[in-house]
Amino acid sequence: MGTFLRAFTHGHALQLHAVHRRFLGALAAHPPLLPGAGVMAFIDVDSTHKRVYGRAKQGAEYGRFKGIRTLHPLLATIYTPHSRPVIAAVRMRRGKAADARGAPKLVSEALATAVEAGCTGMRILRADSQFYNAGVIAACRRAGARFSITTGMNPSIKRAVLSIPNDAWQKISYPNAVEDPDIGDLISDAEVTEIPAYTAFASRKKSERVTARLIVRRVRDLAKPAVVGEQGELFPVWRYHPFFTDNPAGTLQAEREHRHHAVVEQVIADSKAGALAHLPSGHFHANSAWLILWAMAYNLLRAVGAHTSAFHAKATTATIRAHLVHVPARIARSARRIILHLPHNWPWQQAWTHMFAITHGPPGLI
Repeated sequence: MGTFLRAFTHGHALQLHAVHRRFLGALAAHPPLLPGAGVMAFIDVDSTHKRVYGRAKQGAEYGRFKGIRTLHPLLATIYTPHSRPVIAAVRMRRGKAADARGAPKLVSEALATAVEAGCTGMRILRADSQFYNAGVIAACRRAGARFSITTGMNPSIKRAVLSIPNDAWQKISYPNAVEDPDIGDLISDAEVTEIPAYTAFASRKKSERVTARLIVRRVRDLAKPAVVGEQGELFPVWRYHPFFTDNPAGTLQAEREHRHHAVVEQVIADSKAGALAHLPSGHFHANSAWLILWAMAYNLLRAVGAHTSAFHAKATTATIRAHLVHVPARIARSARRIILHLPHNWPWQQAWTHMFAITHGPPGLI
């Protein structure tokens, strides 16, 4: 395997990217990998740092984390409200690469892959503030997709947020919110509002400026105590979380959908608990190929889970491997037939045989 991976060049890695796109399209052609993709799909973009050891590993550099050498993968996933995310595109990058480096090209590729995977309805790109730039939004516009990107509190955004009147905020149903027993209002200290027409990148040339909605969520800053000494709080202190979007949904729904961008962290955690727990080679292109092969294996396991049962369609890939891949069985041959002996009282036998029947036809089992 090491010899095979070390033979990869940059051109071979690009060819493997093309194989990955076609492979995902073929998997999605057999439902229910992405149920509801014809109505709405979310493309989530995020990056992560993978710590590596040794000076000889190509691309390993000191980046965001002081004194720690990392490689910096970038990935995009496809998610629908009725499915678990699958991987649309991945890139391996140097450790000190900026988060948004190469993002416009990856976004274009991920949006095109989503169409090949059957996402013919509304497509919404979601991303963190590191990807708030004109190139990413232009890529969405060229692909006919919408965007929902966290902006951070740069000076222009800060001026716009502080100009919002206090009576424009409305309370939202926030995680762990409780209901006031007397008046029935939610007690969560979270509020949301929007600026219907905010022009981003105003300092750029006119063709690069974008006007869309600026939705802002604010929560109480719990780092600052409400009471200091003997004097109570004169006014509440808030933390603001704005994002820039052209999502046509209502304010509260758009805010809730944007906050669910965190689902991409499940894929990142899955990667670091599996194939990316260790990048096997000192060659950069070998590790890049390893990353793409992991993405293909991840999508294949998601397809296996979707075809097996409702439980496995939502399960993590570690659970799918434990239930359906690591099968405690033995293969025997008798009368020119191959017989698979499955264990007695195996709790996942029905789910496994159902999946096997869909992919291979009915087997002879004992």
